[in-house]
Amino acid sequence: MKTLVTGGAGFLGRYIVEALQAQGHEVAVLCRGDYAFLRQQGVRLIQADLADRDAVRHACRGIERVFHVASKTGPWGRYADFHRTNVLGTRNLIDGCRAQGVHKLIYTSSPSAVIGFDDLCGVNESLPYPVKRISAYQHTKMLAEQMVLAAHGQDGLVTTALRPHAIWGPRDTQLLPALIERHKAGKLIRVGPGRNRISVSYVENAAWWHLQAADADPDQAGRRVYFVNEAEPVNMWDWINGLLTSIGLPAVERALPYAGAYTLGAACEALFTLLPWLGEPRLTRAVAAVCAKDHYFDVAAAQRDLHLSSPVSMDEAHRRFAAYFGQQQTTTKDHTCVLARPS
Repeated sequence: MKTLVTGGAGFLGRYIVEALQAQGHEVAVLCRGDYAFLRQQGVRLIQADLADRDAVRHACRGIERVFHVASKTGPWGRYADFHRTNVLGTRNLIDGCRAQGVHKLIYTSSPSAVIGFDDLCGVNESLPYPVKRISAYQHTKMLAEQMVLAAHGQDGLVTTALRPHAIWGPRDTQLLPALIERHKAGKLIRVGPGRNRISVSYVENAAWWHLQAADADPDQAGRRVYFVNEAEPVNMWDWINGLLTSIGLPAVERALPYAGAYTLGAACEALFTLLPWLGEPRLTRAVAAVCAKDHYFDVAAAQRDLHLSSPVSMDEAHRRFAAYFGQQQTTTKDHTCVLARPS
């Protein structure tokens, strides 16, 4: 089947591309850069910006289904930048799918679309969207998700949105590497008492869930959004410490009460809004909530409609993480890279 993956050079997108190729599908990737490893894999690379309506429409020509993984992420930044990629880019892709007769669109959304500042304990897809904007990322992912679902049935297009949470594993270049480097620099601090539970998504399983969604019965999965993550939540800080110690790093010991982190985050937001040339604050109210609140989700609907399953067990996922990032640590030491020392 001829398949297009947006953001196919990224962390999750790359695993989706590999899973599709393993099933014998013909894969094209839409991304802004030129990636030799994709060309070497036999992927048709389409260099374009999602904000370029004509280029996106051309990329959809001859395509049967699309996995829309590309997104601008992060807790801080100009709203216009998030809107350009996450909202305008998604609108262009939907228009391209409709114009070119694409049969199915699988959208990688995020639980961030519904996460606020409160605990979310085993909630399902009936949870309403927040009334107030939490962050530019949250708001634009919410708008994009709504557009994707609303496009179902237009010109024969079937749409499904997935909300994987805390994607992790080998080849991650953002979440865990950032935690590791902050920890090495002595700047990683636990927020709250450390009892909060979260859902996590091992990356190879997350890729598989996307393929399961694409193969699902459109009468069941069409115009639906699903939480998709490992079935059992983990204690966030025990999980992080387990990953750190598996690659030879000490556990996180420093802590800050949630109320203090929230107040400090609000002050940082005000300061960096007033003085944008300072860059990006390391702490915001949303980051404080992510680090201290329960965020775990019920996947019963995905298990029922998508036959959600995890080919890689959590024990094996941890082994693969330790093997990959442990090697990264060894390579760093061998190259005598200068790293910040804990204070």
